[in-house]
Amino acid sequence: MYPYLKILLSLLLLFSLSVYAEVTPENVDKKEDTVSDDSIFTLSLEELLGVTISIATGSEKTLVNVPAIASVVTAREIEALGARTLDEVLETIPGFHVSLSTLNRLDSIYSVRGIHTGFNPHVLLMMDGVPVQWPVQGGRPLLFRYPVNSISRIEVLRGPGSAIYGADAFSGVINIITNDISETDTFSLGSRAGSFNVFDVWAQHGKRYGDWDVSVNFSYMSSDGDEGRTISSDLQSVLDENFDTSASLAPGPLATRYEIVDTHLRVEKNNFKADLWRWQAKDSGLGAGVSQALDYSGGNDDTLYLVNLNYEFDNSNENWQHVVGLSHVNYETQSQLNILPSGAIVPIGADGNVDFVTPTSVASFPDGVIGNPGGTTQDTNLQWVTHYSGFTGHQIRLAVGAQRKEAKPHEQKNFGPGILDGTETFVDGTLTDVTNTPYAFLPDSSMNNRFFSAQDEWKINPQLQFTGGLRYDDYTYFGSTTNPRVALVWSPTEKITTKFLYGSAFRAPSFSDRLLMNNPAGLGNPNIQPETIDTLEFSLGIKPTDKIQTTFNTFQYVAKDLIEYVPDSNNITRTAQNARDQEGYGFEWEVKWHPESDCNFAANFAWQKSYDSDTKFAIADAPARQAGIIANWEFLPTWHINANLNWVSGRQRIFNDPRPDIDDYSKVDFTVRKTNLLPGLELSFSARNAFDEKAYEPSDGTIPGDYPLEGASFWLGLAFVSSSRH
Repeated sequence: MYPYLKILLSLLLLFSLSVYAEVTPENVDKKEDTVSDDSIFTLSLEELLGVTISIATGSEKTLVNVPAIASVVTAREIEALGARTLDEVLETIPGFHVSLSTLNRLDSIYSVRGIHTGFNPHVLLMMDGVPVQWPVQGGRPLLFRYPVNSISRIEVLRGPGSAIYGADAFSGVINIITNDISETDTFSLGSRAGSFNVFDVWAQHGKRYGDWDVSVNFSYMSSDGDEGRTISSDLQSVLDENFDTSASLAPGPLATRYEIVDTHLRVEKNNFKADLWRWQAKDSGLGAGVSQALDYSGGNDDTLYLVNLNYEFDNSNENWQHVVGLSHVNYETQSQLNILPSGAIVPIGADGNVDFVTPTSVASFPDGVIGNPGGTTQDTNLQWVTHYSGFTGHQIRLAVGAQRKEAKPHEQKNFGPGILDGTETFVDGTLTDVTNTPYAFLPDSSMNNRFFSAQDEWKINPQLQFTGGLRYDDYTYFGSTTNPRVALVWSPTEKITTKFLYGSAFRAPSFSDRLLMNNPAGLGNPNIQPETIDTLEFSLGIKPTDKIQTTFNTFQYVAKDLIEYVPDSNNITRTAQNARDQEGYGFEWEVKWHPESDCNFAANFAWQKSYDSDTKFAIADAPARQAGIIANWEFLPTWHINANLNWVSGRQRIFNDPRPDIDDYSKVDFTVRKTNLLPGLELSFSARNAFDEKAYEPSDGTIPGDYPLEGASFWLGLAFVSSSRH
């Protein structure tokens, strides 16, 4: 569908719906310049800071008093930002940087406090409290883009969270909390279209049917990607020079197209709640290609299903609260990879893999080097959580549970063991299915984990609160680990809050870390051990006036046994090893200012220094300095503008990379919204990277000019709500 036709259809649909918006005498009498009570511009600083958060302790706390370094972004703030995806929101969190993977198809990396790796398994992502991690490589589902329309709020914890959540809550935790019936309008519909053939549509519905509360959220988003994100050369360019071929597709744009369908259903009755979530990505572009060789015909298809059931038991004793939860995540992925393009000539070894060290033949691949890996993973969790408040000043939380993860991979390819023997000089595009054979990239895999956690929130006096807890995990493949945490929150006056925090966390090895095989890029190690981290934090919050709040956080950590793929003695393969330790320290500073009822501002600055414990070399690619400014202003009745500045600086190359350091950049986004255009109708206009800053994220050197980010983009949106929350 042509983009202008999409816009026209959206306009017609939304206009027709607005005609039927309910008009009551109260609405007729209401002046157009009246701002509704839940507008972000009418909230006081006290209300903005009083947002509750549950991610740090498992129970609701105000953001000011939570025993952790945490942030909350509400649906209204997301709307004001004009954000389309989760990544665009997370980039506004102090000390959080969204980068691009050099190992995984330009997948998003959440770089936090210098913890910066290609597969990014160190930040735990949860959906309504359920982990959404891919056990094959760790981290999130491949090329995970998440539309924000169903989000009630996003809770972000910077620092360790394993004492509550176990594995992968290493350097941060993200919990996406979706809308329920209390936040979903009777009916709402929206659409957006703009640059790069962006087209989004979303719908929400919430209603009580008898004794059941039902809420439904649907989102669709698509884009052709920015064709201006071009690279001058790639891996195949180097091969072309060596073998006198012209197979490379460079210079050319990165493949960044996507199409996402996201659906949530929530049903609630009395003490029972069920969440059903389906996320699907169709034919996602592979960025610079899986081997850093451009690939426009390849792509990724991914489908995720989540079922989450919770039941709270009735209890005659008000001091006890018992909740049992059962969740199941089923994730299917299928990749179509042109590892090298048609016409490539490459050396191959005796195992049939590409081999530049000890080749036994040089083979021509007229149809390209092709691999189609995929498979299904399942993650099932059962948990019982008990809260007890019978002791004066204490809130005790106990949890016990079990988890099982499984992976069933499949693979077709035209290279590698069982397909080539290293004597071939010509290999066509015929694919061999190596599923359930010793020649696949991964065997069928499974793991079990049992855990127990205990936590006590002790209110020593009105000014002083202590939180202590630990979690014990027992894994079938590496044994047990125990991770404690302690926190002391002291508020000597209403205007000052201090926090003293310590926490330990771990990252469990993925299936690939343990069992990867027949892969020229890396091999698993069954003896690999978990990564660990110990973190100390201090926070000082000051509210000098009713209109200003400032917070200063410092941190220091030691991470041990970090997993990397280390070259083997044959100089051909790389095997997963607990290769190094890392240390880091730094600070995050933020200010919130609410000078008038029609405007508010937020600013933050983060600085970190992280380095290898042995070599003292700085951790590559992680930004040393970041800053952000967000301004909201109601400049005319029912007209709102948001401006957002993001500055990234101080990214260094790996120690043996001769290229100059990556250029700093600053990007400006803004969104203008007009509410009450017609009854129930809202118009918005957004610009991302409005001044077309030439910004780059670091590559590994195969792409010498780094990865260009999107240029300036603009889009127009319309939304209809039958009972406005605005």
